[in-house]
This record gives sequence, structure tokens and C-alpha cells, in this order.
Amino acid sequence: MNIAVITGASSGMGNEFVKAIDRAYALDELWVIARRTERLESLKAECKTPIRALSWDLSAPENQHAYKTLLEEVQPHISLLVNAAGYGLFGEAKDLDVDNQLGIVALNDAALSAMCFYSLPYMQHSDAIVNLGSNSSWQPVPYMTVYAASKAYVLSFSRALGRELKTRGIHVMCVCPGWIKTEFFDRARHDDTITYYDRWYTAGQVVERAMRDLKKKKPVSIMGFPVRMQVRLVKLLPVSVVMNTWCRQQKKD
Repeated sequence: MNIAVITGASSGMGNEFVKAIDRAYALDELWVIARRTERLESLKAECKTPIRALSWDLSAPENQHAYKTLLEEVQPHISLLVNAAGYGLFGEAKDLDVDNQLGIVALNDAALSAMCFYSLPYMQHSDAIVNLGSNSSWQPVPYMTVYAASKAYVLSFSRALGRELKTRGIHVMCVCPGWIKTEFFDRARHDDTITYYDRWYTAGQVVERAMRDLKKKKPVSIMGFPVRMQVRLVKLLPVSVVMNTWCRQQKKD
């Protein structure tokens, strides 16, 4: 059985990846993973590829192990793994719920890593892993402290894992978009801590670019020339300057 696995599939980037993969790949099944069963089930009417809906909260280790067990039972070939599940919180770290902040690390980093490790035995030459990073992957971001750090992990992990898997012919790409209009903000933004947004893209635009970059086997996919130029600038400037600029933009200096 030839499959693709997409986490965070119920909305936003994950949902767009499901539809894009359905259009681009000839597969036996799409395994879609998220917490909201009804959202996953609705994909069956939107995709030509059969959908296996797995209603799991991947931040819970027992659901990561359930995925491992299912793989052992079915023994599929995973052509593509997309780790799009994740969330963030905006605000001063001292004011945010500690459990929710630790949950960011559990889902964005620990679960993503587990999905990669458990999937790799079922992947082979020319298969690929796509991990969702962020424009925040490139620098520390005050008032998005844990989220930005979690995405820095995703970028570093993806690059290093991709280098290790090069000899096996398995490609790893990290998608690092700027601001995207998705349900992410319904959870992340609960006050006016973050008020400045320089430019917006849609999830569809980012995924379309990512699918093109995946074909080219790029290690990182960044939607938008302005965002790519910003990333280059951030690499050259001292971290203190980057953080000070961000804080001034958010009127926090």
C-alpha cells in the first residue's frame, strides 16, 4: 500500500497539503491526522484518493505510539510525510499558561520528531518528509518566545535529518512561511500583544510554492520574495538588532 501521511490535516496548511497531494500523487490512501473527526471525514468528499481519518492529538505520546502500531500492522510504503500539526501563543511568556506553552513543544517538536522516526522504516529512495517551520525559525522572537524556539528546532532538525538521509535518497524539506491567514491565529492571538503584520499570504499560496520546491528537492521553502530577503537580512544582523527591530514594530520598546 502506497500512502502519504499528513498531520494537522483538519485546517490551514495541513488541509491544503492534503488537497495538493491528492492532485499531484497517485496513492492508495491518504492518512490524515488531526483532533477534529468531522473535519477529517469531510475530506473524503473532496479528494479522489481514499482517506483514512485518524482522530489523534499527536501531542499525547500514546497517540504517537498508536501511529507506530498502525504502521506495524499495515506495513505501508510512505511516499510522503507532511508534519503540519502545530500551534503557537502570542503574549508575554510570564503571563501565558505554562501547560499550554509546554504543549507547543510537545506538538511542534516532540510529536513531529516521533512522526519522522516512526515513519522512516517505511520510506525508501525518492520519498520525502516535509516539516512545517516558520519565518520565526530564523531568530528569537519576543512575545512569541516558545513558538519561535519550537520552530527553530524544526528547521535545525529538518536540515540535519535531511543530511543524514541523503545517502538513502530520502529528501527532507522545511517550509518556513511568513504570516498566513489560517485558524492558527484563533488560538495564538488572544490580546493585542502582536499588532504589526507586514504582509500576508494564504495557506494555498504557501503550499503551492512548497510543492514546487519539493519537486526541485530544495531543503527549505519560503513563499514570497520579501520574506526571502528578510531571511537573508536576519542572517547578517546581530540577534539583538533583530529583536529590537521586532519590538519596535510591536511598540514594545
